[in-house]
Amino acid sequence: MSEPRPSTTALGVAMLRAAHQVIDDEPRVLVDPVVLSLLGPETAARIRERAESLRTAGACALRAHVVLRSRFAEERLRRAVERGVRQYVILGAGYDTFAYRQPGWAAALQVIEVDQPASQRAKRDRLDAAGIAVPPNARFAAIDFERQTLRKGLAASGVDLDAPVFLSCLGVLVYLTREAVVDLFRFVASLPAGSECAFTFGGRSGMNADGGSPLAAMAAQVGEPFRSPLDLHEVRAILGSVGLGDPEVMTVTEQAEYLGDRRDGLSLPRRASIASVVVDGTGDRVLLRECETRSL
Repeated sequence: MSEPRPSTTALGVAMLRAAHQVIDDEPRVLVDPVVLSLLGPETAARIRERAESLRTAGACALRAHVVLRSRFAEERLRRAVERGVRQYVILGAGYDTFAYRQPGWAAALQVIEVDQPASQRAKRDRLDAAGIAVPPNARFAAIDFERQTLRKGLAASGVDLDAPVFLSCLGVLVYLTREAVVDLFRFVASLPAGSECAFTFGGRSGMNADGGSPLAAMAAQVGEPFRSPLDLHEVRAILGSVGLGDPEVMTVTEQAEYLGDRRDGLSLPRRASIASVVVDGTGDRVLLRECETRSL
């Protein structure tokens, strides 16, 4: 099996965050000046040249989703740090920049960026080219969790799986097989109580009669097809099957607070697709029951 290429959609997401810094109004939903440096010195100029196309309703909706999901995850992370969580694992990190613009409250965190090896090499090359230093509390874990277990990969990267962990999994689930999605949440459920996973789901938005959508078509065209489009009912069922409780879905109030009073076209998402789930410890009992059943 050939090794995957660097993710094209991850680069597209980074461009959306960069566009938010350049053409959208203040206050920014997500303040991310680092992404402009990461993408190169000509990025801002290219975005301004494309400003008209980036202000269409569809482009604004996608950009709002991208910045809202990062803001939500980072706010949830801040609350987790306040309750004592000291490990932050970014699954499918892509060109995430949290580690390179981290606020003071993150100083006690260990930040672990997880991605498949080719994407991670591409990101590290960009960091080097931009002269962006990797902070002492950040490190990389090159893991393709379609091919190896997340538990083994994280343990090998120095993550203490006996201590609470905060995970973000933004824009990832839709690209995984359904089996991999269930395995990922099964792993989350096995973490110590107080651990948390912020994630996005979706992919069914705008689907036509054939089960496709313009966004899915674009992803497939670059070799990254949607594999597990999920609605909230399906997410709840998966979480329940591994012993996790109902997700806390990002509320309209939170979205409105983060967006503020805007005139740049960014607006509230029409569908709920950003959520988080906190581990209460019951997942261990589910795993134990599974092991007992398999041994019969």
